[in-house]
Amino acid sequence: MDARCKTISLLLPENCDPKYKVLTEVTMHDLGLDFICTQITDKKTEQNLILSVLSKMTKDGRVTKYRGDIFEDIYRNKSMRNEMLEILDKINFLRDYGSIVKNYDEVAGIWDLMHRLDELKDYICCVEAIFRSLSKADIHSEGLIHLKEYVDDLYHDNGFEELKKDISALKAGTSDLKSVTVGINLNECFEADSVGLISINSKYFTKSNMLGNFCDRIASKGVIHSDTEWRENYKYQPFVAEGMKKVGLASIASGDMTEDIPRYMNRVTNQLLSGIVKNLKNVLNKYVSITITEITDLIPEFLYYVRWAEYIEKLEENGFRFCKGMLEEQQAMHAKAIYNLKLASSVAKAGDIIDNDLDFDREHLVYILTGANRGGKTTITQAIGLLFVLAQGGIFVPGDSFVFAPVDCIYTHFPADEDKTMNLGRLGEECKRFRELYFQSTEDSLLLLNETFSTTSFEEGYYIAKDSVKAILAKGIRTIYNTHMHKLAYDIEEMNDAVPSGKAVSLVMKSEDGNRSYKVEIAPPEGISYAIDIAKKYGVTYEMLTEDKK
Repeated sequence: MDARCKTISLLLPENCDPKYKVLTEVTMHDLGLDFICTQITDKKTEQNLILSVLSKMTKDGRVTKYRGDIFEDIYRNKSMRNEMLEILDKINFLRDYGSIVKNYDEVAGIWDLMHRLDELKDYICCVEAIFRSLSKADIHSEGLIHLKEYVDDLYHDNGFEELKKDISALKAGTSDLKSVTVGINLNECFEADSVGLISINSKYFTKSNMLGNFCDRIASKGVIHSDTEWRENYKYQPFVAEGMKKVGLASIASGDMTEDIPRYMNRVTNQLLSGIVKNLKNVLNKYVSITITEITDLIPEFLYYVRWAEYIEKLEENGFRFCKGMLEEQQAMHAKAIYNLKLASSVAKAGDIIDNDLDFDREHLVYILTGANRGGKTTITQAIGLLFVLAQGGIFVPGDSFVFAPVDCIYTHFPADEDKTMNLGRLGEECKRFRELYFQSTEDSLLLLNETFSTTSFEEGYYIAKDSVKAILAKGIRTIYNTHMHKLAYDIEEMNDAVPSGKAVSLVMKSEDGNRSYKVEIAPPEGISYAIDIAKKYGVTYEMLTEDKK
């Protein structure tokens, strides 16, 4: 098996090509995903990464399970994810700033070749480290087990074991190269006339020795030799570079030669070390096809899971509960003790949150949700949407249990901004948007309506809303309709009789003695009774206002 012929992803199982629908920016904002991402990370690139992954919705349960299992492994193995982040960061650096994957230059000199060899060695070490980290971790997901096998294949299929031996041998052959001695001939104007390599040395020159020896020579009599015979048995190998004869010391001093001299010196060194250069090129040519994109492409996907794991850990420390979403084959949802993640991100501790239970099935297909202003209707509506987005993204969801059938997309109809209703008017804009969402939705979708058709008179809004609910039932769309139109909830039986394929039910945000409980319950709307409680609490009933105070 050739690892380079395979592709691997931490977001999609092998041989899976799902159909995606993309959440709109409006829907992501309605659900509070943009705000939640700012709580997860302060890096805009990472926020965009998380939103990009979550926004692509598919009802394919294989994708949900694949992602959920990977996230569970990453979440449970904190040391492994920290090690992997560090390793992947090194590989990313090699990709962005290294020369391994850049076009191979046949005229590259020894120093450049040695640098490339060191980078290749670092890459091999990183691949080995990924395999070790995954091997010692307690992983069970198909995705990470596949990654471990993939990295092992990559290592062996690219002959890294043989390459390690080649690198070791080359390193041993070049380990004595520590310094170069150069001779410069001068013309009558004291300009550099030619440059020659004198020796390759096994020890570094030190600044003090070089300067000391130079000063000693200058201060001594007879320092200027009358011939070109080198003392101490030095052998002079002249090297004349094109253009050097006419380049004087003044040019060097002015900076014109600062970039040229290293190149000339590199060519000088290559001449002397031609054998080593040839060996280096031969080794690198054997592995020129090696790229590091196979691993670096996984960095954003791995980072997506890690940032979520860190965020959920932080919330759990404050007492918030999370669970793994479990798949349900039928068009259903069974949620226990769930709460709104956006709200949890804004409060200090779990005790400040009220949780709820809710089901979707054929008998509870459409919820007509009523209750007091600021009683939590929008919060629970938003929470349900977030459950599906998180679970289908593989992330643990806020609550004790969540069993569900994935949705193909989520559509939200929340109140529009004033500047978007100038042409059609608010009711016209709402009708146009609802029609678009309705025809985009399928029986596998989730539809969240927040005060839809409430910007007109009650009579007009009620008429439109009633027909809309019947159409939703006919299409079989899982829906929460948050509304102040209590009469709509009172007329549920009439709508159910007209469309028997699925049932609408009345869901109420309960209150006790006029106080909001933030708990939902399947029950008839409180409507007038709740208004009476409020009126009595604040003394504005007819009797309380007109009673004789004498």
